[in-house]
Amino acid sequence: MRVGITGHRGLSKEVAQRVRAMLDEVVRDLDTADLTAVSCIADGPDAWFAEAVLKQGGRLEVVVPATEYRESLPESHHPIYDELYSGAVDIHETGMTESTSEAHQAGSEILVGLVDELIAVWDGKPAWAFGGTADVVAYAERTGVPVRIVWPAGASR
Repeated sequence: MRVGITGHRGLSKEVAQRVRAMLDEVVRDLDTADLTAVSCIADGPDAWFAEAVLKQGGRLEVVVPATEYRESLPESHHPIYDELYSGAVDIHETGMTESTSEAHQAGSEILVGLVDELIAVWDGKPAWAFGGTADVVAYAERTGVPVRIVWPAGASR
């Protein structure tokens, strides 16, 4: 089974802790013997889900939205990105260079096309910019990919 991840970045410390615990619980409930996480491995939910799947013995496939994507992520996340990237069993690329909203959406569409289910760490609100979590959820729903929303009750971004 291949499960993708999308979600809000830049969460507060409290919300981040709650989301990580929720993602760990989701992974524990999945059959990790045949589980592949598909992720863009950005800081936040993308990386947390990938880490949780690998910790439970699953595999990781990485989608790279643009060749400049890594550099667009916080420098403090680069070591985690590099470790996850190096442990991936497959890498999927959009062929785009600049890390733009369009590249992020293209990467997310590739991700959705690869998975049996999408987990969305989403507050249910519209995206702040094109290619945000709400756009990815809408794309998954349009293409018939089941979406599992993970969001702590009462939390806000």
